[in-house]
Amino acid sequence: MTDTVTDPPAADRLFARSAAVASCVGFVLIGMLQALYGPAVPGLRHEFGLSPAGAGLGLSLHFTGGVAGVLAFNAIHARISNRALLAWGYALMAAGGAGFALAPTWPLALAAAFLAGLGFGGIDYGLNQLFAVGFGDRSTAMLNVLNAHFGIGAVLGPALIAWLGPDAYPYAFGACAVLAAVLVFAGSSGVRTRAADAPPAAEKARPLGVSRVLVGFLVLYILNVAVEASVGGWEPTHLETVGYTATVAASATAVYWLMMTAGRFLVVPITLRHAPELILAVCAAGMTVCLLLTLIRGVAPLAYAGVGLFIAPVFPTGLAWLNSALPQARRAGAWVIAASNVGGVAAPPLLGVGIEASGIHAVPSLLTALSGASLLATLRLIRLTRRSTS
Repeated sequence: MTDTVTDPPAADRLFARSAAVASCVGFVLIGMLQALYGPAVPGLRHEFGLSPAGAGLGLSLHFTGGVAGVLAFNAIHARISNRALLAWGYALMAAGGAGFALAPTWPLALAAAFLAGLGFGGIDYGLNQLFAVGFGDRSTAMLNVLNAHFGIGAVLGPALIAWLGPDAYPYAFGACAVLAAVLVFAGSSGVRTRAADAPPAAEKARPLGVSRVLVGFLVLYILNVAVEASVGGWEPTHLETVGYTATVAASATAVYWLMMTAGRFLVVPITLRHAPELILAVCAAGMTVCLLLTLIRGVAPLAYAGVGLFIAPVFPTGLAWLNSALPQARRAGAWVIAASNVGGVAAPPLLGVGIEASGIHAVPSLLTALSGASLLATLRLIRLTRRSTS
């Protein structure tokens, strides 16, 4: 299945070229900021006298702020311009990053993490939503390019902490705050300032078919991000359990995240020729097969890398599919992005419960079951979207 690719007229483009570049830098920033909390844990424990669980609250508050930010910015988007939405998102990240770097007490640091998360959610929602509609038939490709830069940031963040040392985490968060402050102006200029259109009556009515399609997307995103986060969280433990060294296991996990970044760049030419739903079906099948292969010890590290490659296009490509399947539901993207954050937060600990009951060797089977459910959800969603447009 192929599509004819056309660019929107210049007058209808939401982004100037400079604004598109700045948006990619913005996604490097949010990827970097999210990835700093984990490597900073030793420094946080030393600075504030925290337990490991207490230090982990920083990332939890960041994610909580992220979900709140997505929903809050979605609620006000119809009343403010696109430029204002992005400027406020970057400003909140700048304030939160600086606050976390300078906080004299742990409660103030947690409040700053929540504030940074609010801005994170605003930028995550705002840029994904605008890229989904701002590049015409190239929107799917541009969404993958945008989200690939998140992966670049997620690699740079831990590398920066490794270079500076965990006790120097304030400098890393401070650097993020400075970059966010620059983007308050550079990241919103070149973006059309028109306010988002008010939701049409069709969205308010919520026909049954639209409701089922939206629920289908929510389920797909929860399952997909659950697989993504659980592989990243449990891959090293599984590989060490089956006999790989800690160094090999850590390196294989880094390769998994790098393949997610590479996969989003590699899929760009494919998105220009094939429909999003076909790409997602192939990706869901591919990652399920790769997870089955992780049952074989000798190929497990390579199989996990394959999972990263296949799962990479799902999040951005699914947003483009959502926009074409439910053009009348302008707020659907926000609910889907919020749902993906819920999946990322809830899945790893829930998977841990299953591992406690079945043993660490059950990781591939549990992950395959999640991925298989994602494949079934994708196929079901394809039928639903075809039915709703027929």
